[in-house]
Amino acid sequence: MADLSLLQNEINFYFNDLSLLELALIHSSYINENPDLAPASNERLEFVGDAVLGVVIAEKLYLDFPSSPEGDLTRLRSALVRKETLAHLAKSINLGDFLQMGVGEESGGGRDKNANLAGAFESLIAAIYFDQGLDAASTFILKLFGPAIFKQAYHGASTDYKSRLQEVMQAQMQITPAYQLVEAIGPDHAKQFTVEVKAGETVLGRGTGRSKKAAEMEAAQVALSSLQE
Repeated sequence: MADLSLLQNEINFYFNDLSLLELALIHSSYINENPDLAPASNERLEFVGDAVLGVVIAEKLYLDFPSSPEGDLTRLRSALVRKETLAHLAKSINLGDFLQMGVGEESGGGRDKNANLAGAFESLIAAIYFDQGLDAASTFILKLFGPAIFKQAYHGASTDYKSRLQEVMQAQMQITPAYQLVEAIGPDHAKQFTVEVKAGETVLGRGTGRSKKAAEMEAAQVALSSLQE
């Protein structure tokens, strides 16, 4: 097993019970190939870590975005805790280097697979939770998730900017956005559309595209940025 003091230094967390950290790093493929060398895989810890992560992120979003409706918070949480996000954070602390896995899984690139990294990350959260409690787990989570939360909050959890803009405007203004075609120029095979999105008579954003739908989507994105600023 790799030197776990290196991982503890990387995450700035030092375990009282090192066996919890060791268990968090055991992939099921290692157990399949070495049933006598380890008691269990990290899958049970992963189950708990998923729940702890969900609670911490939900509380953070609830407190930081008091005017956001449930739909916005749910969408944002889903974007933050998806497998790709967790794998990215796992890579940021080099977690894959410390995993114990079977020879077959490792030879197949297992240390870089999103599923393995995300699962190990959730298992690590659970290990921290069991070792030193929810406050310690929350501190660890929010330290890593801080930049991701900021990015998602200001760029939206969904690329469907029209739907998101409608939700935001209904929550903040109790009105729905109105899209107006400003101009359509160029030949039929290469027409360029320009659309404005309004709140009443106030223009919130303008977008252009090769179709009215694309122009509306760009206008909605501009409007969302303006409202969030």
